[in-house]
Amino acid sequence: MSERKKQKELKQPDALQRAGLEATSWIEGKEKYVVGLVVAVLVVFGGIAVADYFKDRRQRQAQQELGAALEPVTRPVSEGTTPPDTSGDEKPFASQQEKDQAIIDSLTKFRAAHEGTRSAATAALPLAEAYYREGKYDEAAKAFEEFLNRSPKDDPLRAVALEGQGYAYEAKGDLDKAYASYDALSKLETQQFLDGMGQFHKARVLILQGKKEEAAKALAEIPGQFPNSAAARMATERMNLLASQGVKVPAPVPPKSATDAGIAQGS
Repeated sequence: MSERKKQKELKQPDALQRAGLEATSWIEGKEKYVVGLVVAVLVVFGGIAVADYFKDRRQRQAQQELGAALEPVTRPVSEGTTPPDTSGDEKPFASQQEKDQAIIDSLTKFRAAHEGTRSAATAALPLAEAYYREGKYDEAAKAFEEFLNRSPKDDPLRAVALEGQGYAYEAKGDLDKAYASYDALSKLETQQFLDGMGQFHKARVLILQGKKEEAAKALAEIPGQFPNSAAARMATERMNLLASQGVKVPAPVPPKSATDAGIAQGS
């Protein structure tokens, strides 16, 4: 992103469409990661706690069928750059829109057939992401919420869901709910690759609300808490932009010690 574009973004705190574009780009890049985690979680539960977790035949049946329902998520999109390969059973989609509709159709049908199962709740996450890309923000927020309500507190996918939920509320213009989602993300003990992003998104929302000095204070804490992270880099860039607008920006808070820094990087 050019410096001019960054300046324009901060000068227009109510420009919510940009947040939507950022979320769309993020979600498209994480599809395979999300599906991989879904499969990993299912494998763990299947290997360790089958008797306790999948207590009846209905749960087991849902688990077995989830992989097939997720097939459209992992199938590529040709986007017209090359002719679709029709030699196999899983030919590429002609467009992202076609793919998202296939995901929505597949997972909606799966969830209706296995309503109330853990697998149906898990399927709500990739379904929510497809809804988001389609611009169906109410449906996306509802699906993210269902996943969060049904998933274990230590589920590694909760971070993904909370960030996606925040983006959905942000696209709707509900900044208070977006802030709440990002706040919940910042408080997770396990954030996977999203360390510091909850705090960064909270600061973004504060900027959109015109609370730039409060945002600057929040941004200044990120480099010390999450050194060498993507969130720290982006926070530094935002602080520089705010400072260029005349906003009073505190100096970044350094890590308490080298040991703390190491913990932060490995968290």
